[in-house]
Amino acid sequence: MEMLVMLMAGQWTIWHDYIKVPMLIVMALCAIFVILVVIFQPGNSSGISALGGQTETFLGKNKSKTFEHKMKKLTVISGIVFAVLCIAFAIITHFA
Repeated sequence: MEMLVMLMAGQWTIWHDYIKVPMLIVMALCAIFVILVVIFQPGNSSGISALGGQTETFLGKNKSKTFEHKMKKLTVISGIVFAVLCIAFAIITHFA
């Protein structure tokens, strides 16, 4: 029985070594992507509406098709992916 546990522990460490480096690379790329998406987002107070101008525009009606909406959606999705990867990496390294 002890031999089986030792064998399984050995296989886990080998698997852990193979998954650790690619996961770190994916996490780094995801972190860079999150940073770039946040940097390229336009501010909420940009445009004429910041000066108290017209609030109902064509872009306001079709907000789901604008660049700003797409960037916000990318920010949320990439942030969730990054958080899930961080939690999975923490779990994997904890049990190694």
